[in-house]
This record gives sequence, structure tokens and C-alpha cells, in this order.
Amino acid sequence: METYFLIFVVILFVLAITDLVVGVSNDAVNFLNSSIGSKAAPFKVILTVAALGVLIGAVFSSGMMEVARKGIFHPEQYYFSEIMVLFLAVMITDILLLDLFNTYALPTSTTVSIVFELLGAAVAVAFIKMAGTDGDTTLATYINSSSALAIISGILLSIIIAFSVGAIVQYISRIIFSFNYHKSFKLFGTIWGGIAITAITYFILLKGLKGSAFAGYELENGLTVSDWVKQSTFIIIIYSFVGWTIILMVMHWLFRINILKFIVLVGTFALAMAFAGNDLVNFIGVPLAGYESYKAFIASGVEAGSFSMEVLAGKVQTPPLFLVLAGFIMVITLWFSRKAKSVAATTIDLSRQDEGSERFESFYIARVIVRRFIAVGNVIKAILPGKVRKWINSRFERDSYDRMKQEKGVSFDLIRASVNLMVASILISIATSMKLPLSTTYVTFMVAMGTSLADRAWGRESAVYRISGVVTVITGWFFTAIMAFTVAFVMAYVIYYGGMVAIFVLILGAGFFFYRTKVIHKKREEENRKKEGLASETSPINIENIFEYCSTTLVDYLQKTITLYDRIAQSLLNEDLKNARKTRKKIDAFNAEIKEIKSNIHIIIKRLREEDIDSGHYYVQVIDYLRETAHSLRFLIEPVYVHIDNNHPPLAEEQANGYSEIKEKISVLLKEIIEIISQNAYQDTDKVIELQHAILNDIQKLRKRLIKSLKKEGLSTKSSMLYLEILNESKNLCLYVVNVLKAQRDFVLYKAQNHHE
Repeated sequence: METYFLIFVVILFVLAITDLVVGVSNDAVNFLNSSIGSKAAPFKVILTVAALGVLIGAVFSSGMMEVARKGIFHPEQYYFSEIMVLFLAVMITDILLLDLFNTYALPTSTTVSIVFELLGAAVAVAFIKMAGTDGDTTLATYINSSSALAIISGILLSIIIAFSVGAIVQYISRIIFSFNYHKSFKLFGTIWGGIAITAITYFILLKGLKGSAFAGYELENGLTVSDWVKQSTFIIIIYSFVGWTIILMVMHWLFRINILKFIVLVGTFALAMAFAGNDLVNFIGVPLAGYESYKAFIASGVEAGSFSMEVLAGKVQTPPLFLVLAGFIMVITLWFSRKAKSVAATTIDLSRQDEGSERFESFYIARVIVRRFIAVGNVIKAILPGKVRKWINSRFERDSYDRMKQEKGVSFDLIRASVNLMVASILISIATSMKLPLSTTYVTFMVAMGTSLADRAWGRESAVYRISGVVTVITGWFFTAIMAFTVAFVMAYVIYYGGMVAIFVLILGAGFFFYRTKVIHKKREEENRKKEGLASETSPINIENIFEYCSTTLVDYLQKTITLYDRIAQSLLNEDLKNARKTRKKIDAFNAEIKEIKSNIHIIIKRLREEDIDSGHYYVQVIDYLRETAHSLRFLIEPVYVHIDNNHPPLAEEQANGYSEIKEKISVLLKEIIEIISQNAYQDTDKVIELQHAILNDIQKLRKRLIKSLKKEGLSTKSSMLYLEILNESKNLCLYVVNVLKAQRDFVLYKAQNHHE
């Protein structure tokens, strides 16, 4: 029996390592987004600072939080065998849930996930226990419901407060410094820096001490370090402000160090340290609780099914070796996790200053919110005097920022980055001192969104998409809680009744899940890179860049057009609903990719060198015709899918033969176009035009033949109308693909006449 539960403990620690990896991938956004978005330092320097904070935070962490042992349930009501089932259910659920969010680049709270997983698993085991009793116990006997309710209320409160405070502080900061902050920063920069780093320093002291080994250290006056920090808050703030202001003054005047960059890097270190010091327990707290339970069980000599877990109600000190190892795993993950970069990119995209390709589509709620804000804004404009409006607008002029963005490719400036870190630090510090439950992920994300709104990053062109993204992320947070509870509840039942066989199957299933999410994430990354195209680059674009991109893109998409057009025909001729459904999805994805490229046109034009600006016309023309080609495929598959799905009659034999002939000829046409573009053999364009005319004539003959045959009895009206629609859209496709070739040919002629090496 001891060996049986030893396997449980080993599995828990293996799951802990996996949980560390997926947890860091999700939570890295908390401390990376400000420094990466503002490019406060080279990426490797940012990661080094963050890694140092993570390592120090992990080493000084207690590695155990109350919620993992007794915050959600009453451990004395559970036996050892039951608690191990509970912990296994929690860990398997946690890694699956966090990895799912990482795959789709959505930041969520590891604290909320672990809390609701513990709640779900504990409730499941409690129900099992209650079913075996005579009804003398209730759920309240096993579950600490007040703690869960406090956490839920803390989440709701932190979302509203973080967004509001972030917006207010950023608005005031921008009014003071403007986007052209270099002049005003010479006067007020050191004071601003003193305030910001004082807030971050207090955050380090308060948040870093919480649960650390030094918190309970007694000073000469009998107070613990933690108590002294709380009692001396005002003194710490005053001395810190004066000290940091003087230090920053010396750094700026004597060594010409950029104060804002220093603030952002210090803030990144502070949040990284706090993350490791406190959120580390979200990943290893449960396995360590299981380990302590196992040691107590071995020492007791009592049967697993009758050994009470009262030991978890006491204070447990975590072995330092575990903390060091966990710290190193987190640092390695921080450096190498591709999913961590994807999650960070979501927050940065939603908060970036400029318009561009948007990650989220708009939906009704976002559109209503934007309309309401526009109405409120119009009222405010009517009330404010014209001179006041003009002065306020002058503080938001972005000429200097636009130049910096052109040079460095930043998503927002250092003023906003420092506000993000300062406000997040202050809010988390206040909540910690007041012992209010909150999620650092929620606070940092909502502060970033609030500062974006105040900084006019959400203009009329992007607001609806940004708000849609924020609503999607917030919805995901509540989805986290619901899914964490539900899945952990089910897992606990499965493990309790399935035993080791169930555990083995679940772990194999988790392994397959990780493999699939890795494939999905890699595919999503490739698709995003392809969609962004030239827009993902930061250096200036010239005519050679555009021409090479056009050639490569056209060949790739025209080859896809051949495949998709062929699949449409196969689906209809074979009455294959499954293939039609898959083809429709592929065509939707195809359309989305080209739509993304078209939506990034303005970014390409802005970054073109002045001498190459005329080439933008040819690029726009090529993409426009490519977009129309994609539309033709969409207009083809939709009626075909509906026809098959409704079990309408197939095409008549003559119609099917005609469609097959046209399909083959269009495929030949597309292959000829691809060959010309690939080989740069545009002298053969006339040959393609002749082929196009022949196909158009064939389509015309088939349409006339169809119209004459409609008078015949026994010919299906539905299939005939579908056939007519297919012929019309095939004609459009034929026209657009040749226009693509002509547009690219014109681009080549322009390049030859105007571009000089």
C-alpha cells in the first residue's frame, strides 16, 4: 500500500514540473508586457532581469500557501487516501486548463484556476463521503465556502478598480508629460521616478515578504520583520521617495541613464519576483501538500483509509531544494517557452498605441459600448471650452512617438510602461496589506487596458476590436473558474473509482492533449506570421521587399486556389458532405488570411521608403484581386454545401461532365499563371489571356445549353440553378486570377522602369 501511494506522490511531482512550465507560460505576461511593449531594453536583457526576479522570488518563497492545504476545504475531514485523489485531480486539471489557455494565447489566473480546482475536487470527494454516511454531515462540514466567495468578490472588485485607476493615472500622466515627454521629463522626471520606484520598492517589501522565510524573523524590539514593515509604512515611503529621487537625479545628471528605462526594468524585476514568491505555490503547493501528507502517513502506521489529514492544518516549511529546483525550471521556461511569448503578445496587441491588424473580431456588446462612449465623449466636447479641448488634444499629439515607433517598433512608450508597473504594484501592495484576495494576472492586465484607453490607443478605428478582445479575455477568466471546478470534480470521481488504471489513462490522455495543443499552437503561429507578412517587420520596406513578398504570396495562394476549387468540385460530384464541410472551413481560413493581409496594407504603405512609395499602388492592386479570388471560392462553396446538406438531387450527367471540363481547364489556367510568376516569364501573359478567353467562351456555351435544357421534363430545378451559379462564379474566378497576373506584370514593368540598383 505504501508503494501504491508513493507512485501517487511521484506522479504529483511529475505533474508539478509540467504545471510549472504551463503556469510560467501563462503568467509571464504579468511582468513582461510593459518592458517588451515599450522595448525598454533588448529582449535578452529583459528576460535576464525577469529571470533574476523569478529565481530570487522562488528561493525566498515559503513554497506553500494556505489555500492548497486548508483555504478551500477542511483537511481534518478527509482521510489520506481521499486527499491524494483530490490532489491528483487538481494537478491533472490544472495543467490541461492552463495549457489550453496558453495555446490560444489568452492570459488567465493561475490562482483562480487552482482555487476552483481544489473546490471542485473537494466537493466531489465530499459527495462521495456523504453518500457513504447516514446523512449526519453536510457539504459545509467539508468545504470552506466563505474563502471561495471572498476570492470571487475579490476578482470582480480587482477588475473594476484596476481598469479605472490605470485609466485615471495614465490620463493625468499624459497631460503632465505628453507624448513629447523629453522636455518636461527634464524638470519632473526625477520626482516621477522617485514616486514610481518608491511604489515598486514598497511592493517588493510587502509582496516579497509575504510567506517568505524572513517574514517571521524577530527584531530586537520583539516585532517580526513583517509587522515592522506594516507599522513603518509611512516612514518607508518617505525615506524611499527621498532616497530614490536623489539616486535618480545623480544617475540622470552624471551618468545620463534613462530614468524611465530604469523604472521599467526595476518594475519588471519586482513583478517577476512577486510572481515567483507567491504564485509559485499555485504550481507546487498541491504536490508539496501531497508530499507532506505522504510523510505523515508513513510515520503514523495507520491505514490510508482511516488516517485523518489534520497535519495539513498546521504550518509546514518547504525544503529549500524544492524551491531552488522550481526556480530554475521557471527560468528555463521563461527563456524557451514559445507559448509565453504568444500570451504576452495578446496583451501587447490589445494595448498597443497604433492601429493595425487586430487579433479579435468585433461583436455586439463591444459595438454597443463604443457607441455609448462616443455619445458620452460628444457631451463632454460640448461642455468643455474650445481652448481647453485644444490644449488637452495638444498633450496627445503623437509626432515624436510616431518617429520613435518608426525607428524602434515600440507598441507604447516608456511613460505608459512605467504607469502600468507603478499602478499594478500599488494596487497589489494595498490588497496584500489589507489581506484582500486578488489575482495578479487580472490586475496587471486590466491596468494595461485602462492605460491604453486613457492614452487614446483605442481610437474609432480599433476600439471595437480592442474591447471585443478585453471582453473575450474577461469571459475566459470566468470560464476558467467554471471549467476548473467542473473538470476537477469529474476527475476526482474518475480517479476515486478507477484507481491506478484511471490515473494511467488520464495521464496518457493529458500527454496526447499536450501533443495536440503543441501542434495547434505551432500552426497558429505559422498562420499569424503568414497573415502579418511584411507588417510583422520593423525595418523600413523597399520595392524589393514588396515585390519578393508579392511573388511568393501569389504562388502560394494560387496553388491553394487550385486545391480548393478542385475540392469544391469533388464534394459536389461525389455528394460528399464531409468533404464539403472541411472545404468550407479551409476556404473560410483562406479568406481570413487574405483579409488580414489586406487590413495590413496601410502599415506597409506607412513604412515604405519615400522613393518607393509609388510601388504601393501595385501592391494594393495585387492584393485586391487576390481578395476577390478568395471571395469567388467562398461564393462557390456555400451553395454547394447547402445543396449537399439538404440532400438535393445531384447534377445531371451532362451538367457534371461540363463542370468537370471547366474545372480541369481552370486548373490548367492557374498552373500557367503560377509558372509565369515563378519563372518571371511575363512575356507569356498573352498565352494565358487566350486560354482565359477560351474558358469564358466554354462557360458561355454551357450556360446557353443549360437554359435551353430547362424546358425538358425531369431536369431538377435545384441542381440546374446550382449549376448556373457555379458557372457564373467560375467565370468570375477566371477573370480575377488573370487580373492578379496582369497586376503583377504591371508591377514588374514599373520596377524595371523606375527601380535602380
